[in-house]
Order: sequence, then structure tokens, then C-alpha cells
Amino acid sequence: MNDSLIKACRLKRAKHTPIWIMRQAGRYLPEYRELRKRRSLMQIFETPEICSDVMRMPVELFGLDAAVLFADIMLPLKSVGVEFELQDNVGPVIRSPIRSREDAGRLKNSDIMDAVPFVYDTIKMTKEMLDVPIIGFCGAPFTLASYLIEGSPSRDFKLTKNFMHANPSAWRNLMGTLTSMSLDYLNMQISAGVGAIQLFDTWVGCLSSEEYREFVQPYSKTILGGIAKKVPRIHFGVGTGHLLEQMRDAGADVIGIDWRISLSSAWTQVGYDVGIQGNLDPSTMLLTKEDVRKEAERIMRDAGGRAGHIFNLGHGILPGTPLENVSELVKTVHEFESK
Repeated sequence: MNDSLIKACRLKRAKHTPIWIMRQAGRYLPEYRELRKRRSLMQIFETPEICSDVMRMPVELFGLDAAVLFADIMLPLKSVGVEFELQDNVGPVIRSPIRSREDAGRLKNSDIMDAVPFVYDTIKMTKEMLDVPIIGFCGAPFTLASYLIEGSPSRDFKLTKNFMHANPSAWRNLMGTLTSMSLDYLNMQISAGVGAIQLFDTWVGCLSSEEYREFVQPYSKTILGGIAKKVPRIHFGVGTGHLLEQMRDAGADVIGIDWRISLSSAWTQVGYDVGIQGNLDPSTMLLTKEDVRKEAERIMRDAGGRAGHIFNLGHGILPGTPLENVSELVKTVHEFESK
């Protein structure tokens, strides 16, 4: 078993720095694009045999150190009665957005296994086929709430912020429901056999430190605390350089960062008793192999050989990324220490 990622999460040294890539099973892979001509996203998610194939593709192609559950962060919302569509080139679209206390109150938790049994089956099946751990994940309550309130992807999150400040009791009710749902979802993934989890608070960087501390941190803390000591926990957001200390205090073994802050600066902020994941700019992967290698080596030098570094991009890999660049990245990271 290649346990380099698990060792890094626990601040232990492995034979090489582990690397996985957010959205590593997806639109940059020709085999996946062919599959998507025949199947919708939901059809793939709901068919464990096909979903498992998609999860294994990048691991087998590039020698990555983890597989990642192929799913959408919206899936567990089925268990609280949310109806949504995953529209190509748009993202999640909510049929009935939450705009009032009454809207928030209509969400009720139900059995997560009844809502998304295929997620459990996919993990169980895939675990038997790999010699690397599977990373499970869920969307954090704030990021999920932003989709529910905005109704679709947003750039300014003005409806979410307005709801948060103008309806604090309704906000607490909504976040409580999403927290309970997320914890159930992660525990289901753990029982199916994931080796680590990542809590995606993708859009939380739109908030101030004060807003994060009051309106978000308690709920993330409940989720991360609820799975403490079960599997390693990674906590990631975009544009969160000003929130890293609060995210650390929410409780995680590894803090994921984007490319806007240096790895060494982030590690200084959060302290060396947690790991750091990141942080190559995804757009670098569209350049030459030489550019990819040089930038990866720069980040590796920035890590300083410290145990606890997991190499990743600063967000998801972009469509159009050349496969040879992914191969070069993995090779560079795995061989860096031996130079």
C-alpha cells in the first residue's frame, strides 16, 4: 500500500512527497470526455462500476498518491430535500432557492444512505482495486449554503451575505441542518473505506475574518471534530489567505491553500503542527513541461523538505491541460528529494 499521503497528513516522512490533484478525474482526460458524450454526470455518479473507472483513471495513468471520490458536492443535499440540476458549463442550479426563514425551515435531514447509496458502493468497490488511499470529501456548510441561497454559482455572494446578516436565526438553522447532513455524509464515506477526507469550503474566502469566526467556524469545527481520530482531515478554501488561522482553529490535520499565498508564508501562519497542501497555480499546467517542472521545483524548495507537505494545485485542474504536463508534474514531485 502506498501510504505516503496518510503519512504526510500525520506529519510523518514518506518515501516521497505525495501528490494528488483536485478534479484529477475529469474534463482534461480524453477517456472521460468520451464517456461524457454518452452519460450525464448523474448517470456516472449513480453507476458505481462506471464511477469507479473514472476514479481510477488518473491514478493508473500518472501514478498519483491518492484516488478521489468522483462526486459533486451537491449530492448529499438530496438527503435534506433539495432539488437541483448539474448544468454543463454552468454548475449547480437550485430549483427553489432559499430566500427566507420559511425556506430554510423546510429542509429536513433524512438517512444519507437512502439518498446516495451509490456513493457508498463506489467507494467500497474502488478501495479493493487500488493500492493508494481514497480521499472522500464534502462541501462545507457555508459553500453549500451559498449555492442554496444564490440559486447558482455566484461571483459576489451578495444574497448569501445579506441572508447571513439579516436573518441570523434562519442562518443558524440552515447551517445546523447542513452541518448534520455533512457529518452523516462523511461518516458514511469513512465506513465505506476512504483513507482521508477533504472539507471543501471553496467560496468562504469572500468573507471577512470576523464574519468567518461568527457565521462559519463553529459549523466547520463541529464537522471536523466529529470525525477526529477516524481519518486524516484536510480543510481547503479559495482566496483564504486571511482566514488560515481561523481555519486551523476549526480543526484539521492539513490546511489546503491556493496559489495566492506562498506555501512557506501559509505554514508560518498556521504553525508547523499541521500539514500544508498546495499550491501550484492551475494555469501553470497549460504552459510548457519546462514551466511546470520549474514551478513545481520552486514550490518544493519552498516546502523546505518539511514533513507534512502534500503537493496539489491551488484549485481544480483546468480543461485543456496536456497529459504530458501532468506526468511531468508527478515525476518532478516524486523525484525532487533524490536530486
